[in-house]
Amino acid sequence: MFNLRRGILGLSLLLVALMAAACGSNGSTSSGSSSSTGSGGTTPSTSAAVIKTASATVNGQSVTILTNNQGMTLYYFKPDTATKSACTGSCAGFWPPLVFTSSGSPGSASALPGTLSVVADANGQQVEYNGHMLYRYSGDKAPGQTNGEGIKGEWFVATTTLSVQGAPQATPTSNGYGY
Repeated sequence: MFNLRRGILGLSLLLVALMAAACGSNGSTSSGSSSSTGSGGTTPSTSAAVIKTASATVNGQSVTILTNNQGMTLYYFKPDTATKSACTGSCAGFWPPLVFTSSGSPGSASALPGTLSVVADANGQQVEYNGHMLYRYSGDKAPGQTNGEGIKGEWFVATTTLSVQGAPQATPTSNGYGY
């Protein structure tokens, strides 16, 4: 009798898990979604890469920032080049790259003064804005947060006025704000 109850309980748990998995998968992906890798980080973001904009206060100034579909702030990494990400592996666990999984070009919910593009790199089809690869920060837990700004003097909030990669641009100040 005890083994029968255990078997029914196990089968019930399996069915609940399968139903939860089926409910969570509708065949589409969304920007900024991530899953735990077990190492304290997250896996890269996947999306149809619709970029949005939002107003945020960064280093005491109101700026228009780039966000993913869920309103999560996007960042760029100074050591990246226009064709190669310097943030891969465990780095990408803490800074999930914005990866484009659809065909064509990524789009924006509003007109942007810069150019969105995609580059194939170690992280997949990573979305760029004006040649800067875009990332989320795992330390941002809600839309509008900019907790990654200025980290190690290399991570900065991506704003709509971000200069073209390789073009002369302002050097970030000691507080990390350089645009």
